[in-house]
Amino acid sequence: MGGKPTTTNRRQFLKATATAIVSLTVVGSAAYYLRDKSSVQKTGILRPPGSVDEEDFLYACIKCGLCVQICPVHAIKLADWDAFLSYGTPYIDANVQACDFSCDAIQCAETCPTGAIDFQIFRRAGDRAYEQLLKQYGGQIPPDVNPFEIQIMAMRRVANMGKAVITDPQQCLAYHGKGYSGPLGKHHALLRPPGSKERIDIAEVHVEREICDLCVAYCPLGSEAIELKEIGNGKYLPEIKDGCVGCGVCQMLCPTDPKAIVVEPREKLA
Repeated sequence: MGGKPTTTNRRQFLKATATAIVSLTVVGSAAYYLRDKSSVQKTGILRPPGSVDEEDFLYACIKCGLCVQICPVHAIKLADWDAFLSYGTPYIDANVQACDFSCDAIQCAETCPTGAIDFQIFRRAGDRAYEQLLKQYGGQIPPDVNPFEIQIMAMRRVANMGKAVITDPQQCLAYHGKGYSGPLGKHHALLRPPGSKERIDIAEVHVEREICDLCVAYCPLGSEAIELKEIGNGKYLPEIKDGCVGCGVCQMLCPTDPKAIVVEPREKLA
């Protein structure tokens, strides 16, 4: 009777050891794969604001889903099996729901337990903005100046998700001098328009624009990110500025099919 448990324990030990070796081999192979930056930087995945470089992101993200749960507009999803090594990691599909920054505090970064989405870049930006305000007003900020709003804008400017690009000017309504009349969005999605405190369902808001400028009018960063420029003969074209951080609002609202403007993820631009 005494030898049976020993044999069983030995078998369990050998089985566990073999499983561990296989697991380590798989992890090691994945790690080797990740070191080839060309294999991860062209994934075309739009990461949440504040995400670290893709190579480090795939190591740091533990696929906990906290960023998904806390996003108030449900912009963040977890990648499916077809994303290979990115399976289970957070991403944003700007066609469906863009990051409109309406949480103000960049909650996805605040809640990330590993720093894969790094809140520190936002904290530093907010601190710098506050210090500049103090310097501007000689150490005493007037009551009619809201430092939080200025800090929020400073935090948005460092989101660095990607950059909007015009896919084809011929697709743009403004390029042909055309307006737009219809719902702000062709599907249900949430957006807090600039200057508003309330979110709207873009499918339930009707807009009338003599010249289509939805990408410009609703950009969370305004003219520092995108402007509508006249190109002659009553035609216009959005101009993407250096201040664009790739939030995807312009892509979500663009009424053409295919989209005249899309966001290229940061890593794809590298």
